[in-house]
Amino acid sequence: MTPAILNTLTQHIVTQLPQTPNQVKRLFHGRGRCFVGLEQITVDFMAGQLLITLFKEMPPIDEQCLIEEIISWTQQEIWSSSHVNAIVIQYRYQPNHPTQVIWGEGEKDLVVDEEGLKFQLSLGRNQNAGLFLDMRYGRQWVAENSHNKRVLNLFAYTCGFSVAAMKGQADLVINLDMAKGALSRGRDNHRLNGHDLNKVKFFAHDIFKSWGKIKKYGQYDLIIIDPPSFQKGSFALTTDYQKILRRLPDLLNAKGQVLACINDPNLPAQFLIESMQTEAPELQFQCRLENPPEFPDIYIESGLKALIFSKNT
Repeated sequence: MTPAILNTLTQHIVTQLPQTPNQVKRLFHGRGRCFVGLEQITVDFMAGQLLITLFKEMPPIDEQCLIEEIISWTQQEIWSSSHVNAIVIQYRYQPNHPTQVIWGEGEKDLVVDEEGLKFQLSLGRNQNAGLFLDMRYGRQWVAENSHNKRVLNLFAYTCGFSVAAMKGQADLVINLDMAKGALSRGRDNHRLNGHDLNKVKFFAHDIFKSWGKIKKYGQYDLIIIDPPSFQKGSFALTTDYQKILRRLPDLLNAKGQVLACINDPNLPAQFLIESMQTEAPELQFQCRLENPPEFPDIYIESGLKALIFSKNT
């Protein structure tokens, strides 16, 4: 890792350091392959914690040079006003994705702020902290399109979309995910934001075995589908997504909308558009949401695909 490559990273970080202590934001996105030599590195600011994620093992000498460069950030003049109190490295390529605090005193549990919404995150306990930052515009869109609506949130994870829907004054949100722990964190996220939990339901069920329960709550005005690319034993995007799409016409009200997402770099948006045309032709493609500018990608189809569909009337 050359000095020029390291300097590119440093200059990017020192110009992006946030000035608000509880903010959550990606400061550097090497995964988009826009920065040569830094393709396997991301940097996130999470309420005072600077999380450096390494996605691929590098030679020990390169890792040492990287760590030394990162520590040098603390000597920058802007550092004193950056609200950073710890720097943590996560080794995503290693089993169990361990973390190492290389500066300051790290905290495992954090409460962060994204555009006025609060989320509880955990660093080092799981592969992901609890909020996918590239979906920021998706949550914003949901908040803007949930007023007085009944919302179904499939693959809810920690209920980021549900929190956004309640901000938008949804009448009811149904969250479905197999992971009880993630839904429990989602319930905590709603409490952090002072939401009325009588309007939010949490079901830790297999989606493919729960259509009856889903239909029990009537038809929906907005359905959100944000699945993993692959979940062993339960979901494979290329073969199982279609099983969900074909259910949509019966679940949606007239003029209902769908936010359908793919985050597999090997599948383009057209895969989802064509699948919807085949499985649910009553739904028409409306637009693709832009990704936040802090997630530049050399090839747009490698990044997040968040597509809006509307039901014909």
